[in-house]
Amino acid sequence: MSRSYLTEDHNIFRSALRKFLEKEALPNFEQWERDKLVPRSFWKKMGEQGFLAPWVDEKYGGVNADFGFSVIINEELERVGGGLVGINNHNDIVVPYINTFGNEEQKQRWIPGCLTGDIITGIAMTEPGGGSDLASLRTTAVRDGDYYILNGEKTFITSGVIGDLFVVACKTDPKADPVHKGISLIVVEKDTPGFKKGRQLEKVGQHSSDTSELIFEDARVPAANLLGEEGKGFYYLMEKLQQERLLVAVGAVATSEKMLEITIDYVTQREAFGKTISKLQNTQFKIAEMATEIQIARTFVDDLIVNHMEKKDVVTQVSMAKWWTTELTKKVAAQCLQLHGGYGFMEEYEIARRFRDVQALSIYAGTNEIMKTIIAKRIGL
Repeated sequence: MSRSYLTEDHNIFRSALRKFLEKEALPNFEQWERDKLVPRSFWKKMGEQGFLAPWVDEKYGGVNADFGFSVIINEELERVGGGLVGINNHNDIVVPYINTFGNEEQKQRWIPGCLTGDIITGIAMTEPGGGSDLASLRTTAVRDGDYYILNGEKTFITSGVIGDLFVVACKTDPKADPVHKGISLIVVEKDTPGFKKGRQLEKVGQHSSDTSELIFEDARVPAANLLGEEGKGFYYLMEKLQQERLLVAVGAVATSEKMLEITIDYVTQREAFGKTISKLQNTQFKIAEMATEIQIARTFVDDLIVNHMEKKDVVTQVSMAKWWTTELTKKVAAQCLQLHGGYGFMEEYEIARRFRDVQALSIYAGTNEIMKTIIAKRIGL
């Protein structure tokens, strides 16, 4: 099916990226899953080939690529595995905060390294006591001359182990009313005094995506690391969530397509009762149902991508896409695993890993329950 926003340049880019990943990622991915880390050397190779945040302006090392290139990178990384989510997070969630809200000195200091792979970024919003309710966060940043003194803890931080630079949501005015007006974003570098990384977290899936706690104990962060204005952090977060959630939907559809591809390949080779199981009516019906629903998801998400590229407000529709595509992905994963029979439950089969990996999609970037709450409010309930 034609995708209107993709040109020949996009197709050439996808082909180059896929060849790169087939050489540099696929042969090593299972080892990265065991190591629970994507090595810095791979990030550097991504940077050398121009696959890290190519949308950035040329003066910082980018090529001013449009959002279609971000979509392609997300899709191709998902085809390898969900554990590469940290790269997508870096490319299209964290670096955009610095690019949009940072001043010129901050951009010059950090963005070029983000494009070469010398600086790996993460965003620190979630805390041990709360995730979706950002207004209730407890991490504080108190001004002390030319520094902010940060105290608090963050958890579930993607790239928390390997990361060099974190955009941290914290309260600079704990007495603000309403509460969200006291939230600011401060960029914390890994060698900051008083900042340390906690334990690496053991997850159900996405093992190669390193995830950890971050701990701030009187961490002294230069006031020059404030991103944008004090008290505007909540608004900055809300402004960027449309793209973040759209990209989750993009990844969900790409993963669903890959799982269906894997399963079709399996059922056309596996034999039972004297014929391949692809000839069984139940198999055909299940495959047909999944193919139909995935095509519906693809059509919906592609339309949202076009609208997002045109800078339209599609928060309601993106919230719909985020919850619906991620629930669909979990359903597809379960059905594909079932069609693999006993082999689907074996770690040596890719579908087992993907079944584990997709469970997080309905949780991060705002739980699906939060998505439904947003939809309800925006349609007047």
